[in-house]
Amino acid sequence: MEKYDIRTPLDLKRLKISELDGVAESIRTRIVSVVESNGGHLSSNLGAVELTVALHYVFDCPNDRFVFDVGHQSYAHKLLTGRDDKFDLLRKNGGISGFPKPAESEYDSFGTGHASTSLSVALGFAEAARCRGENRKTVAVIGDGALTGGLAYEALNAIGSEQLPVIIVLNDNEMSISKNVGAMSKYLTRLRVSKKYARMKTELKRAVSVIPLFGDGAIRLMERGKHLLKRILLSNKMFEDMGISYYGPFDGHNMRELVDVFSQLKDKKSPVLVHVITDKGHGNKSAATDPEHSHGVPGEKTSEQNGKSFSDILGAFLTDAAARDGRVMGITAAMAIGTGLEAFSQKFPERFKDVGIAEEHAVTYCAALAAGGMKPYFAVYSTFLQRGFDELLHDVCIGNYPVTLCVDRAGAVGSDGVTHQGVFDLSYLTVMPNMTVMCPTDGAEFNDMLLFSLGYNAPIAIRYPKTYAAERVHAPIEYGKWEIVKQSKSKTYALCAGPRALDVAFEASEYIDLNIVNCRFVKPIDDAFLDDINKRGYKIITIEDNVRRGGFGESVLSYLNSKNTNAAVAILAHPDAFIDNRDVRSTLVDSGLTCENLISTAKNLE
Repeated sequence: MEKYDIRTPLDLKRLKISELDGVAESIRTRIVSVVESNGGHLSSNLGAVELTVALHYVFDCPNDRFVFDVGHQSYAHKLLTGRDDKFDLLRKNGGISGFPKPAESEYDSFGTGHASTSLSVALGFAEAARCRGENRKTVAVIGDGALTGGLAYEALNAIGSEQLPVIIVLNDNEMSISKNVGAMSKYLTRLRVSKKYARMKTELKRAVSVIPLFGDGAIRLMERGKHLLKRILLSNKMFEDMGISYYGPFDGHNMRELVDVFSQLKDKKSPVLVHVITDKGHGNKSAATDPEHSHGVPGEKTSEQNGKSFSDILGAFLTDAAARDGRVMGITAAMAIGTGLEAFSQKFPERFKDVGIAEEHAVTYCAALAAGGMKPYFAVYSTFLQRGFDELLHDVCIGNYPVTLCVDRAGAVGSDGVTHQGVFDLSYLTVMPNMTVMCPTDGAEFNDMLLFSLGYNAPIAIRYPKTYAAERVHAPIEYGKWEIVKQSKSKTYALCAGPRALDVAFEASEYIDLNIVNCRFVKPIDDAFLDDINKRGYKIITIEDNVRRGGFGESVLSYLNSKNTNAAVAILAHPDAFIDNRDVRSTLVDSGLTCENLISTAKNLE
């Protein structure tokens, strides 16, 4: 395979169109090689290679701005914009991010990581260019899965109204992370029929035009008839009705077709949507055959990945609970596999709901399910639950509905970087009246918390990281009560929220004397316990895998201050800053969530 030396998009533009397929294959090979080693998003990137090459060939990035929705399909973009020499460290400390990152390159116009944001961003860029009198094109690349998110429709409505020259590229591969669901997916399926219509129309027109004498008249007759056929094949013209010109569908792996379409539409003065059909995992047999499981490839296993999975515990519990209780439902936002609900979805399809990439809808939907007498369990990553903050406050907590939030990937995460860190949930969940927040330390305790939630008639959030290392014998769950897991004669208490905090405390206790407490309830805190140890003059160190501001430690400190005490309290938590480390251990070390720092902190309190 020929190796193309492309350091900027200008190098790409010097090639002939006939050479672009070779560039695409070279990029595809490079992506597969690195992702198999480092981990990362494989199938989504392989499906967008030709599309990305064609965009850079036609447009003039970075003057023209590209916005990649979610950003997990941006590897080809990075390779075409001078980052090939850093690509071996993709998603590693010291290397490049797995998502667009403006601080990394001028070619990354906007940082993305969550779905459905690109259209709002693109409209903002187009408006800024208009106000400043700049000649810039704005291109948003959004997947069909991201169109299940409500934010995308708010932006589409605004784009159609403003009539600015935003170019929307709909990358339609019939997949998000899990299989697409809902009316939008069905609508796009109908639109795909139009490709057959367009091909049939072109071939028929070409054949008729060569008929002597009758050709031109036949074409005019056919033109009058084609509108009826188009109405039959495309009865729902949603984008056109919103004021956005629709073109497509086109073959997203046909380089010549893509270059031709983008060249024709780049100077349009009003918004357009270019619908391209791609194959997720294109060019790689395993990724194309099983795009769901090839969406995120783990790479070489780390110690963090070798532990037992909290997600597996959730899936097993819900499957068992649903067999005994007809109220139990499992809800996910396009993350059935990642959150452990795949087996549940197969056994209880009528009580499993994948709402698509629509966390806000999922939260309100769960509130109504609970109000209607069901027992919904919403399994969601911490970083994505942030999107449903208002719905949690307004729709779940005000009504005090028994919705259980299973908050997965809480705390520091690894290679997905700054946009996916789950270190804010304790802060935003504990401010909500009626919300109970729990932190299991292992699978057995998580199972007991889930069992507790079945009989609990109010909102509850159970937050946990991806894995845990071991299981232990623990006390039964009692609402709002903590558990002493190691008693000593020390005057210092380590109050631990979650498994990583407990691991740090146990490691430190091998070198210093500590009382260790499993603070399984972060809200409500165990005020009776705090009153008792404070009255005895004990020193307190709180440990949590969450940002300090608004977190568990500050809740403890606030309570003690309300009692007008002079308690000695130290807080170990993540700083008030965004975290972009690419592995969990580095993050914990940088934040001081370590055995060494706990020992040092305890000595300073003496």
